[in-house]
Order: sequence, then structure tokens, then C-alpha cells
Amino acid sequence: MTLNTLEEQIMNLFWKLGKAFPKEIIAYLDEPKPPYNTILSTIRKLEKDGWLAYHVFGKSHQYYPIIEQKQFNKSIFSKFYHQYLGGNSSSLLSYFMEEEKIDIKELEEMVKSLKN
Repeated sequence: MTLNTLEEQIMNLFWKLGKAFPKEIIAYLDEPKPPYNTILSTIRKLEKDGWLAYHVFGKSHQYYPIIEQKQFNKSIFSKFYHQYLGGNSSSLLSYFMEEEKIDIKELEEMVKSLKN
């Protein structure tokens, strides 16, 4: 499960909004906004690839996600864990402690919370 930057932006908006027409998605994108045809092509690709489905309203299509954000996040984390950390839990803890500045006390609280 991989998405390019624009696809991920669009999917994040669909996950946030639940359902939307392409023009609504464009309204939420930051400036400079990509052209309408680029957005529409990307949405259609996401639909073709199984990320989105749609309801037809006359000539318009209202799209909605069929892949949950949680499922995507799990896939991203799994890739990070296995490809970049070698599936090593010590490397994972080390990463969070060094890069994310999580101290021992926070880590102990997390372990305590997980035990409960």
C-alpha cells in the first residue's frame, strides 16, 4: 500500500471528510492548487486501484474511501519497521528514544499502560 504525495493528500481529505465531490477536495487543498483535471485523474486512479468508490448523482460522482486510514497507517508502519529497522524491536525503541526524544519515564508509563 503506497501512495504518492498527491494521492496521500487526497486520501487524507477523504478520510477526514468521509465523502466528497472532486471540487470539494480541491477546495481543501493548499495553494498552489493542482489543476482540476490532475485532481480528477488522481481520484479516478485511486478508485481504479481500490482506494475509493463512488455514488453517482446525475453527472457527478461523490467519492468515499473504502480503505480505512487505520489500515493504511498500519501498512506504512509495518514497512518502516521491517524495511528500515529490520524488524528489530530494540531498533524501534532506540529510534523513538533518540529521534522522538521519548525518555525512560515516558517509556515506563507506556509499558504500564499496555499491561493494563
